[in-house]
Amino acid sequence: MSGAATGPAGGAPAPAAPARPKELVDRGIVRRESVRADRWRLRGTAKVLGPIDVGRAEIDGTLVAGGSLSAETVRVRGSLDVEGPLAVTGALTSDGAFSARSTVRLGEGSFHGASRLTAAVEAARSLEFRGTLVAPDVQAADLRLEGTATVPGRCRAMRVTARLDGTSQFGAVEAREVRLRGHRTNVVDRALLRWAEVTVERIEAESVELEAVDVEFVRAPTIVLGPESHVTRVEGTVVRAHPTSRQGPESRSPPPDGLRR
Repeated sequence: MSGAATGPAGGAPAPAAPARPKELVDRGIVRRESVRADRWRLRGTAKVLGPIDVGRAEIDGTLVAGGSLSAETVRVRGSLDVEGPLAVTGALTSDGAFSARSTVRLGEGSFHGASRLTAAVEAARSLEFRGTLVAPDVQAADLRLEGTATVPGRCRAMRVTARLDGTSQFGAVEAREVRLRGHRTNVVDRALLRWAEVTVERIEAESVELEAVDVEFVRAPTIVLGPESHVTRVEGTVVRAHPTSRQGPESRSPPPDGLRR
C-alpha cells in the first residue's frame, strides 16, 4: 500500500517572503543595500546599491539606484538615475533629471526636464516628454513630445504628437496619426544664422501633418505639408501643401543669410 502524501522532496517548503514594511522614510544623505516597502519617502539624497521594490515611491531630492527599481507608482522632484531595469505598473512622473541605463517599462509616464535613456522605453498608455529626450527607441499608446528629441531608432504609437523648438532627429516614426511641428525660422534666426532642424528618416502612418520638418520618406494615405516642411520621397496623397513646403531631393546645406528655408 502506498504511503501518505508528503511535502516536496528535501523537507518543508521554503517560508514565504516577509510582507513589505508599510512605510519607510529617509531624510538627509542615506546609503542602503536595498529598499522594500509599501511606501517609500525620500527627502534628500540616497544611493541604493541593490534592488528597490516598493508600492509607492516619493522622491524629493536625488536617488541613484544601482540595481533594479520596481514600483506601482513613482513621483520624482529632483533627479532619478537607475542602473538596472525599471518597471512601474502605474504612473511615473518626473520633474527634473531622469536617466536610465536599462529597459524602462511603464503604465504611463510624464517627464519634465532632461531625460536620457540608453535602452528602450515602453508605456502601455500615454508617454509625455517635455524638455530634452535622448533614447534609442520609444513605444507608447499615445506619445507626446515638446522641446528637443533624439531617437535614432523607432517611435511607435497609436498617435505621435511633437512640438519641437530645437534640433531633433528621429529614425522611424510609426503610428496611426503623426503630427510633427518644428521651429519655423524668423528674422532673428536668419540674422544669427541659427537653424533648429528637425529631421526624420521615415514616417509610416494613416495620416501625417508636418511643419518645419525634413523627412526622407513618408508613406501615408493622407499627408499635409505645412510651412517649411520638406519630404524627399512620398508614397501616398498630399492633400494640402503650403507654398513654402517642398517635395523631392534637394541639398540640405544651410541656406544663405537672408533667404527663406
